[in-house]
Amino acid sequence: MPSALPMIQPDDLAACCSPVIGGVVSDEAAETLARMFKALGDPTRVKLLSLIAAAEQGEACICDMTEPVGLSQPTVSHHMRLLVEAGLATREQRGKWAYYRVAPDALRALASALAPIAC
Repeated sequence: MPSALPMIQPDDLAACCSPVIGGVVSDEAAETLARMFKALGDPTRVKLLSLIAAAEQGEACICDMTEPVGLSQPTVSHHMRLLVEAGLATREQRGKWAYYRVAPDALRALASALAPIAC
């Protein structure tokens, strides 16, 4: 089984995410960006991020995300774990339930990584 990569921290994004088309990215930056894009490569995870972003106060309980995606709580928790590990969402435990928020800085970093640079 491959070893787990360390969780991406928001502070790591600014340093690693220079525009991909502006030059050759470092191996570390390429690995970080690939993990983030890979996490978004599943339609369920994209929908989960959308649900969270659209939720009141910008957060959603795992208990409220199962029905909209038609999956069990353990499956949704698995998808959310991948999004958190990729740095695209944050998790806060409140009693029995986990609450999630989108990490806007991470999404901005992904967008800017692919944005054309001005000449």
